Amino acid sequence: MSNAAQERAEAALLPEDDVIGILLSQHARIRDLFTDVHRAQGEAKRAKFDELRALLAVHETAEEMILRPVAEKEAGEKEADARNEEEAEANRALAELERLDIAGPRFEAKLGELERAVGEHAGREEHEEFPPLRAGCSAEQLRSMGRRLLTAEKAAPTHPHPAAAGSPAAQWAVGPFASLLDRARDALSSPSEGLMGTGPASLGREDR
Repeated sequence: MSNAAQERAEAALLPEDDVIGILLSQHARIRDLFTDVHRAQGEAKRAKFDELRALLAVHETAEEMILRPVAEKEAGEKEADARNEEEAEANRALAELERLDIAGPRFEAKLGELERAVGEHAGREEHEEFPPLRAGCSAEQLRSMGRRLLTAEKAAPTHPHPAAAGSPAAQWAVGPFASLLDRARDALSSPSEGLMGTGPASLGREDR
């Protein structure tokens, strides 16, 4: 299975707005956040879990709406359907986690289960979905998809600050995971996505 360091190394070889590079960086950040949630206590644990939820919402919605329609063509319908079902199962697991006491042992056990499932899902994407996309899409197509993802990220922040009460970023840290998915879909469906910028790929690129 890939690890965060390997994913960041692979992403560093690609253009900053390449969709596969961005998704690899997200995979690395997601792995880091699972570790952070396990290790943290109290309010810090809640803040890290909120950040993980928000990042997963943007990541999975971007794959569903941007990557998967192309993957269905390049990697096959069976492959795309399998990855979509894995993400749907992860979404159900996250919704269950939200109902648990974050300080309790059951939360830790369920978080560990979700971490394993998400890690395996990311590995299958990297080995079974990304290679056909790289082979079948031009560099500009991959960068166009990446710019769309980055535009959505700006509209749907993934790093809420606990002190930012009332701000759009803080709103991402409250409410059920289903509402985070809705906001991510809204961001990706917004007419403003046509004005794609080429700004820095901030999602998971802080180490670059």
